[in-house]
Amino acid sequence: MPASTDEITVVRNDEDSRYEVHVGDVLAGFTQFRVDRRGRYLYPHTEVDPAFRGRGLAQAVVAAAMTDSAARGETVVPHCPVVAKYLHENDVPGLKIEWPSQPHPE
Repeated sequence: MPASTDEITVVRNDEDSRYEVHVGDVLAGFTQFRVDRRGRYLYPHTEVDPAFRGRGLAQAVVAAAMTDSAARGETVVPHCPVVAKYLHENDVPGLKIEWPSQPHPE
């Protein structure tokens, strides 16, 4: 496992429809999205490699994804419990959220 002093970066990977969090040059986790026929960005799943858990990386990748989505003018539908929890606990200026009436399968 890389040292905890390694730089943490988040990048949007449109090819794989996800935001990725890297520790140094290692992919440590991601939050997936898909665009529905109405143009909304559905977030079904967030995952962090067990070797990197406990560092706040899930929150970091979700925070960056939500901030970027707000800047892009996207509407977010948070099906992932990690994304939903983040949005309940944090204000993201300019982010449009449509809360799902029921959870969406991954």
